[in-house]
Amino acid sequence: MEEGRMQERRTTGIVLAAGAGTRLGLGPKALLPYRGRPLVEATAGTLSDGGCREVVVVLGAGAVDVVAPADLGRCRIVANPDWQSGMGSSFLLGERTADPADHLLVALVDQPGLTPETVARLLAAHRPGRITAAAYRRRDLNGGSPVSQLLRGHPLLIDASLRAAVAATVTGDAGARGFLRAHPELVDEVDCTDQSTGEDIDTPGQLRLLQ
Repeated sequence: MEEGRMQERRTTGIVLAAGAGTRLGLGPKALLPYRGRPLVEATAGTLSDGGCREVVVVLGAGAVDVVAPADLGRCRIVANPDWQSGMGSSFLLGERTADPADHLLVALVDQPGLTPETVARLLAAHRPGRITAAAYRRRDLNGGSPVSQLLRGHPLLIDASLRAAVAATVTGDAGARGFLRAHPELVDEVDCTDQSTGEDIDTPGQLRLLQ
C-alpha cells in the first residue's frame, strides 16, 4: 500500500529552456550566470532538490553551447528542433519524454527566484486529478506592500491523469494556458509570495533578479 502511495506522488520536473532570448539580446537565457553557474543548471537543480524524482531539460537555440558549461548530469536532456515555433512544442517534447506515469512540474528557465521550498510546497499541496500552480502577490509600482490579488505563475504541477488532455490543447507559444482558461475549476493556486516575486527575465531591467 505504501509503495502505491509513493507511486502516486512521483513527479518529473520539466525545464523549458529552448528559447533564443531574442528580446533580451544576450543569447539563450539558459546561459545567464546565476550564483556562479548557468541559469539552466540552477533551475534544474532546484526542481531536483525540491522533490522531483527526475528532471527533463528541453533545449533548443544554441543547445550545444548551453550543454557545454552546464552541469546537467542528473537530468535527461532533449533538444527541440522546432523551438522557433514557440514554447508549446517544447512543452510537448518534455511531456513525451517524461515517464508516462508521472505528474509533471513545469518550470521556466528564466525564473531565477524559484526555490526548492516552492517546489516542495507545490508537491505537498497537490490533489489527485488537479493542476497545482504557484501564485504570487506582486508588489505595487512604488515597491510597497504586495498587492492583495494572487497572480498565477510557474511552476505548474499537472496531474498525470490530465497530461493527455492538457497536451491536446497546446499550440504555439501558449503552453498549458488554453487548458487552464477552459478549466479553472481544476486549478489550485498556492501562494508562494514568501519565496519570490515569481517574475521571469524578459527585459534588461529584470536582470536584477540574477543578483
